[in-house]
Amino acid sequence: MTSSIREWLNLLVRWFHVFAAIMWVGQTYYFTWLDGQFGKLANKTAGDGVSSSVWMVHSGGFYTVDKQKSLSVGPKQVHWFRWEALMTWLSGMVLLVLVYYSSSGLIDTDVANISQGAGIAIGLAVLAGGWIIYDVAALSPLGRTEGMFAVFSLLMIAVLAWGLTHVFSGRAAYIHVGAVLGTIMTANVWFRILPSQRKMIAAAAARSAFDASLGAQAKLRSKHNTFIAVPVVFIMISNHFPVATYGNTYGWEVLVGLVLLGWAAAKLIREA
Repeated sequence: MTSSIREWLNLLVRWFHVFAAIMWVGQTYYFTWLDGQFGKLANKTAGDGVSSSVWMVHSGGFYTVDKQKSLSVGPKQVHWFRWEALMTWLSGMVLLVLVYYSSSGLIDTDVANISQGAGIAIGLAVLAGGWIIYDVAALSPLGRTEGMFAVFSLLMIAVLAWGLTHVFSGRAAYIHVGAVLGTIMTANVWFRILPSQRKMIAAAAARSAFDASLGAQAKLRSKHNTFIAVPVVFIMISNHFPVATYGNTYGWEVLVGLVLLGWAAAKLIREA
């Protein structure tokens, strides 16, 4: 592959990746905001004369949204939001191959004198291992305690960031932390949220009871994704600021600090 073809491919895939991410994260925050609005409405009594619908204005009209506990239409008429997450992750993996796995950007011999093959194996292992550790923790009693789970997650990110900066180049270490977080977000959608939604739709269509714990777990994973998204976006643009981020003497500490800052920003956005 010539350098010109590689650059055009990199540009086009990155364009696709960023746009898919915009659609995915935008939908995630939109439905998080909607859920918060319905929570506020639920705290008001019907006697207040407050509508149970959420009213919005956009472009050339007014829109109203109602939250239902059952289906009044057939399952095939229910719109799913699922492909944006998968397209974001797949295009991100293509970029990982183009920029790091098929080039010299992955290894820095001044950091660790390992082969390209060993570096790729480590990179793929942390993607899979990161999801497994997160998922087991989220399903455990730890996942039901927000504060403790946040502390655990920050410690795991710190360990990951420290470890990768001692194996990869600084830029590759940052991107792999972002790739682990992006993999967790995508796996949340496809392995935890969508299966619960399928069961919820099937139960509603059959007019049978739905296991509330499945819906609770899906909602928890969606909430986690809103907190993960902000640091991931930061990591996506960090390669443009090497002095402040991965090239800094305290590169991994800066990354952990900005993850924490991203969580704080996400909390403010969720409560807005």
